[in-house]
Amino acid sequence: MKAYQQGWTLRRRVVALLSVVLVLLLGLAAAEAVVAAKNRQNIDAVLLKTGPLRVKAQELLSALLDQETSVRGYAVNADRKDLAPYEAGLARERDTVATMEQLAADYPGVLRELQVVEQQAARWRADVAEPVIATTARSGPAAGQALITDQTRRQFDGVRASVAQLQSEILVVRQQTADKVNQTGNVLVVLLIVAALVVAIAGVVMVLSLDRMLIRPLAGLVGQVREVAAGDYQHHIEGSGPPEFRVLAEDIDGMRQKIARELAEVREARERIEWVNSQLQKQAEELTRSNRDLEQFAYVASHDLQEPLRKVASFCQLLQRRYAGQLDERADQYIAFAVDGAQRMQRLINDLLAFSRIGRLTTGFTEVDLNKVMGDVAGQTEAARQYSDAELTWGELPTIRGEEPLLTNLLANLVSNSIKFRRPDVPPKVHVSARLVDDEWEISCQDNGIGIEPEFADKIFVIFQRLHAKDAYPGTGIGLAIVKKIVEYHGGRVWVDTGTEEGTAIRFTLPALPEDVEAARAAEAARTDDATATDAEPAGTDDPADSSTRGDTPEAAAEGGTTGGMKETVG
Repeated sequence: MKAYQQGWTLRRRVVALLSVVLVLLLGLAAAEAVVAAKNRQNIDAVLLKTGPLRVKAQELLSALLDQETSVRGYAVNADRKDLAPYEAGLARERDTVATMEQLAADYPGVLRELQVVEQQAARWRADVAEPVIATTARSGPAAGQALITDQTRRQFDGVRASVAQLQSEILVVRQQTADKVNQTGNVLVVLLIVAALVVAIAGVVMVLSLDRMLIRPLAGLVGQVREVAAGDYQHHIEGSGPPEFRVLAEDIDGMRQKIARELAEVREARERIEWVNSQLQKQAEELTRSNRDLEQFAYVASHDLQEPLRKVASFCQLLQRRYAGQLDERADQYIAFAVDGAQRMQRLINDLLAFSRIGRLTTGFTEVDLNKVMGDVAGQTEAARQYSDAELTWGELPTIRGEEPLLTNLLANLVSNSIKFRRPDVPPKVHVSARLVDDEWEISCQDNGIGIEPEFADKIFVIFQRLHAKDAYPGTGIGLAIVKKIVEYHGGRVWVDTGTEEGTAIRFTLPALPEDVEAARAAEAARTDDATATDAEPAGTDDPADSSTRGDTPEAAAEGGTTGGMKETVG
């Protein structure tokens, strides 16, 4: 608001200039209207008054001549018929004079000359025409002709001269009116020229004013903005010209300051990010060194530690076999503890080595058919299934990209856990199924075992974490940690489904192949276009892309086994 108080705004200036031009043009238009009206009046006077007056003056002279000729003819012949032109001329004279008086109402000189003509005509009729007519009718043609003398002729010539004077007066009036027409026409032309000059001058003033008030300040502002856009964010933008431009310059400068502050913050953030990156680089180097140490530890654990551990285990077993029963019962118990501890240490070291090698010793991703993998898993777990009378089933499984040995280890661990954590006196049933969710395969391993409490759902994937005593369920507690690491190495996630009513359901995801995703979307589109056909489809159809057609329980697997599912039962 302060900038607007420093002078007239651009709008106010333009409105003021246009107002002045408008007032001038309106004044000129009013003057032109008045002059045009006056000019029209003068033209009407020339065309409708002075012109007809000349004609009527000629008609008046003609009527007087007819009267004089008729009187002379009657005086010669004494024929009453010769007076007809006299009477007609008299009537024409009266009509013509009446018309001329109306036309000459605005011209006193014409009226005055007209009265002179009438007076002389009336005097001629009283002194000459009427006496001649009366004498001829009474005494005959000779007497009438005796009254027509040179004096009477001169008297009529006076009438004729008065008519000529009348015509001269009419010509003078007509010329004066024509001069007025020329004057008003010239004034009208001058006014039009002045109006054109006003418009031209106003246009020039407008162009110059816009150049000074609009174009130059705007060009200066654009130049400053371009300097800022070129990278000079510290350049102060200062406006000139109308207050609107100064306010616009202030707003743009405010934006510049804000951008400059944000750029400063970005620079600071970039410096912090660079510092963080340097720290991350150091940490990465430290992690690399740590990984080398871990690899060295794994090498030592797999070679240097294994040898003395095997010796300890071997000699403890020799002691157990040779001196069993020769020592007291407590000594036999101690030897058994030593043998068991050495064997458990070997298993822990081997499992730890297997855990550390995941993702480090890689063979590269290939397309892996999980149905073939499940066949290998069935072979690996055959002994355990025979011992526990377990049943292993699986539905149609997809083909994914991954490392086959790791995926085999993953599914083998899940199946082994399901068989191990079984309920007493209940034959284990394990079912593996898959369904496509968006662009991932969700694979489930469900059993009818002892189950997992919801509060321990995340705890079971921690390395060496056990929920039961080793006497109840043997093992090192690293199997599900290996499962989690393999799944995450393949870009998936693993969790326990705590919503199952019986047993345990462990689910994990693996990225699906693009062709599987496209096929599933095409099938979904087909089902949308043909809902009736979908409703009529048998419920037992097994579609790898449709989770609703694949059972997630062992009971459902038994039904699905007749439609492409696979079943491995050992009893």
